Amino acid sequence: MVNAAMQAWDGVPNGKPVVGAVARRTRRTSQGDIQRFSEMTGDFNPLHYDRELAEASIFGKIIVQGGVTSGLLNAIVAEDLPGPGTVFLGVNWRFLSAVGVDEEITAEVEVISVRDDKPICELKTRVLDAQGKECLVGTAVVYVAPLNAPRSSASASSD
Repeated sequence: MVNAAMQAWDGVPNGKPVVGAVARRTRRTSQGDIQRFSEMTGDFNPLHYDRELAEASIFGKIIVQGGVTSGLLNAIVAEDLPGPGTVFLGVNWRFLSAVGVDEEITAEVEVISVRDDKPICELKTRVLDAQGKECLVGTAVVYVAPLNAPRSSASASSD
């Protein structure tokens, strides 16, 4: 009899994650990030474009969209931990500090629970600025789709 926990995680490229595993990615934001995000979403908030208005605001600077900040978490879960095949089922994020243009941010995920019956896990998520100040904190529940190609009947038959 095959172990159900092993079966649930079959075909997942990086295998079943371990509670406590951590992955990080760091990048520097740019005005190009703002422009590409705006073109994709239609978010042309003046806080992202109007320097005078942004500097006079509570933020004191041009800021990148929250989606640019949280987007680094998308890269981690899809590429690193849990890895390829991972999609978000739900997130609970709080944005604590705005991120400006040309600022270095580091996103981090930590596995806090893993289901045995399905390829689903919960992650602690956060994004930090270069000084280690939290910009975004929260959790995410993710599903990891098996990516092994289904066998076709032609390849399964013998010649």
